[in-house]
Amino acid sequence: MNERLERRLLDLVGAFLILFSVILTLSPAVRERSWQVDYRWSHWLGLAACAMAFFFVHRLYARYLPDHDPYLLPLAALLSGWGLLTVWRLTPEFGLRQTLWLLMVLGLFALAPRFLPDLGLVRRYKYFLLALGLALTALTLFFGRNPAGSGARLWLGCCGLYFQPSEPLKLLFVVYLAAYLADRLPLGRNLLSLLFPTLFVTGLALLLLFVQRDLGTASIFILLYAVLVFLATGEARALWVSMAILALAGGSGYFFVDLIRIRLDVWLNPWADPGGRSYQIVQSLIAIANGGVGGRGPGLGSPSLVPIAHSDFIFTAIAEETGLAGVVALLALIGMLVMRSLRIALYSAHHFGRLLAAGIGVYFSVQSLLIVGGNLRVLPLTGVTLPFVSYGGSSLLTAFAALFMLLTISNQAEEEPAPLPRPRPYILVGGLVCLTLGVMGLAAGWWAIVRAPGLLARTDNARRSISDRYVLRGALLDRNNQLLNSTAGQTGSLTRIYHYPPLGPVVGYTHPVYGQAGLEASLDAYLRGLQGNPASLVWWHHVLYGTPPPGLDVRLSLDLSLQSQADILLGEHPGALVLLNAATGEILAMASHPTFDPARLDEQGPALALDESAPLLNRASLGRYPAGEATQPFLDAWSEKSAWLPEQEKAQAYQALGFYAAPLLRMPSALPSLPSDELHLSPLQMALAAATLSADGLRPPPRIALAVNTSREGWVILPALDEDVPALDAQAARAMAQELAYSGQPLWQFSSVVKAERPLTWQLAGTLPDWKGTPLALAVLLEEENPTLARDIAVELFQRALNP
Repeated sequence: MNERLERRLLDLVGAFLILFSVILTLSPAVRERSWQVDYRWSHWLGLAACAMAFFFVHRLYARYLPDHDPYLLPLAALLSGWGLLTVWRLTPEFGLRQTLWLLMVLGLFALAPRFLPDLGLVRRYKYFLLALGLALTALTLFFGRNPAGSGARLWLGCCGLYFQPSEPLKLLFVVYLAAYLADRLPLGRNLLSLLFPTLFVTGLALLLLFVQRDLGTASIFILLYAVLVFLATGEARALWVSMAILALAGGSGYFFVDLIRIRLDVWLNPWADPGGRSYQIVQSLIAIANGGVGGRGPGLGSPSLVPIAHSDFIFTAIAEETGLAGVVALLALIGMLVMRSLRIALYSAHHFGRLLAAGIGVYFSVQSLLIVGGNLRVLPLTGVTLPFVSYGGSSLLTAFAALFMLLTISNQAEEEPAPLPRPRPYILVGGLVCLTLGVMGLAAGWWAIVRAPGLLARTDNARRSISDRYVLRGALLDRNNQLLNSTAGQTGSLTRIYHYPPLGPVVGYTHPVYGQAGLEASLDAYLRGLQGNPASLVWWHHVLYGTPPPGLDVRLSLDLSLQSQADILLGEHPGALVLLNAATGEILAMASHPTFDPARLDEQGPALALDESAPLLNRASLGRYPAGEATQPFLDAWSEKSAWLPEQEKAQAYQALGFYAAPLLRMPSALPSLPSDELHLSPLQMALAAATLSADGLRPPPRIALAVNTSREGWVILPALDEDVPALDAQAARAMAQELAYSGQPLWQFSSVVKAERPLTWQLAGTLPDWKGTPLALAVLLEEENPTLARDIAVELFQRALNP
């Protein structure tokens, strides 16, 4: 019966791993959306080797341990197979090594029942085994190596073959404690003297691990000791004391041990240094957010962006490519492994087997929760491995040695369970493990769903740029459908082309290092195809490809001929201008100088960021400049030239003119001034105010994104985000425009110089209200005292606009 159930479960495991392998093989075709690609085949070698080894193990264990638990081997096969394929996907070189390690470990695992038909020998030589484990661990202090070439030297070996003694030391410690405590059951009242030898051995092991700076393993030792003592004695004080010891060690270590201080700082505030010490954890959280609910699909995520993804952060790699669903499944498998261990403990015929099975279950749970919690920022990073899943021969050997012990203990169908007067500690430990796994699932949901939008929008999320290499990004067009920004190249090497570089501060950029800015950022949802496409299409592409659908083109209100004229007129003078349709609010030209070429960010990026002239800043919408007397025409029109305007009424005028609100449009704009502050305005705010004198007192809603080219309906108008506001009396606005009329032209204009620490010039202009053509309004800002130049810019630009 057990053999048949185990075989069926192994068949299900094999079906899952085959399906996973097929998806991995096809993932390059899916990513590049072409059948002419280099497919992934190497992982099939690992799968075939794994399948044959587990089939052989299943047959041997059915013969030598016929009554063993039928669920444990399939659980181990699923976890180790899933981990093996993930390692192959991340790094084929390590995948081959992991396959060889797995074959060697399974070979030893298969032979174990023949040479160790029961665990009596292990129990008898508990002191020797623990001393051997401590001695090997101590040798790393003198002969320790690190396969990576740098970092903690916790391994012994050479020539590409390394072994980490602290991994099996955990299991040997469990064996020692289980044997020691079982020999003394029932425990007497004088627990301290009874436990003193175990405290001494535990302290010696912790001292050794602290000298090694292997803090993760030290934490596991403390927790293992506390839980096993609790299970043997029923004294909950052991758990509280262990928590206190961990807290005390962490608190004191924060002040005296650099490594502990760094890890705690990274845990408490990873956002303080996301590109340095916190890089791993920040990228881990971004990866989990990128996975979302359903994941990007095997082979379609970017888990390799997280350092050491095949070992310490393999949970993150699984979360990115299988999503929250995969995380829940993985946590459920860990929970099942622990629950089966505790069930074996409850039904064990011997006290030693009971404590050993429970200790192994606690070992699996504690180590898993530490690494999962570290990846999710629920706990500080510890650097331990995920049993059966992470890369590493030492970890695999320890996990399968523990599995062999569990299978051996469970092989007792005809024996009665040993007396257990107090089962409550086992029930509490099982409940606590389930509760903690549930907390980890909720934490994964927090990052994958709630925090995902913010994390994915971070400039240090390189996955967006990777996606842009494979998925066509929508183009930005001017009002006459001339290209401003577009994407060119072949799938896998698509690049962004900036056809009119002087518009850099306005249209912005999308870049793998510097993120996004300008209209490329504010219109990203359309350009990336996430908005404007049917939800079903977005979902289908996410499920099938793990990427958004092709992006949508967006037509802007800018007129490239007027824009180029504006840039020529501003020339080398720092400043900005905004020319717009006074009736509709459509921005026809928006210039900001000095400017930059987005296509040259790779070579000029660091210099641009440090440039005191701020070429990256869009002065037209994000610049905030003292208004000075430039608002006087509007105040005169508001008060009909009253000699004195109370401050409260002036504030009302400013409110109506939009000076206390950020313009609502689909591009970044500056925060507004508060009524209590000195008035600072952007050229865009001033241009919208100027429109009131040309449009009978109405302030139009600003618009720069006019339409989006959808896949189903073609060009769809993007409505304004605001409405017309009657800011000034129509007759007063007309009168003021006529008073400011420019001789010989259908224009009005007004100049103002602000005598600040850095003098600047405002130039406002617009068509007269009786102009029969398109009503226009203009604001020019020069970061210098030069009203003549400002006036010439306005006049020449209007001549070009009115006489195309």
